[in-house]
Amino acid sequence: MARFNEAMAAIAARLPFGLSRVVPGELLGFGVISGFTFSVDLALLTVMRSGLGWPLPVAITIGYVVAFGLNFVLNRVFNFRSHAPVGPQAGIYALVVLVNYLVNILGVGSGLAALGVDYHVARIAAGACEAVYMWAAMRWVVFRRAAEEPVASANQ
Repeated sequence: MARFNEAMAAIAARLPFGLSRVVPGELLGFGVISGFTFSVDLALLTVMRSGLGWPLPVAITIGYVVAFGLNFVLNRVFNFRSHAPVGPQAGIYALVVLVNYLVNILGVGSGLAALGVDYHVARIAAGACEAVYMWAAMRWVVFRRAAEEPVASANQ
C-alpha cells in the first residue's frame, strides 16, 4: 500500500511543465486506478453489448456497478489508505456513485448515444465528466480526513 503512494508521489514530482507543483501523488493514483477500472467497465460493456447483444442500459449498468465497486476498494486501500469504518464510507460512496450514474453515465452517455454518437465514444465522453466529479467527491467527501487526523506520510 505504501509503495503505491510512494510511486505515485515520485512520478508526480517528475511531471513536466510545472505540473509537479499542482498534481499531488494522490490525484495521480486516482487517475491510475480510475483508468484501470474504466478499462474494466469498457471491456464489460463491449462484451455485454456487442458480444452478447444485451440492451445498452443493462450493459452500461452492470459494467458501471462492477467497475465502481472495484474502484472503491482499490482507492480505499491503495490510494487514500483509509482506516475509517467501511460501512459509512460505502454508504456515502453509493450516494456519490448514484448521482454520478444518473447525471454523467445515463445523462451524458446514453444521451449522446441517443443522438447518434457511437456508444464507445459516448461512454468515453461521460467518463471525462465523471472523472472530475468522482475525484472531487472521493477526495473531499468519501475519503475526507477528520480535521485532527494527520495525513499519512509516504514513508508509513
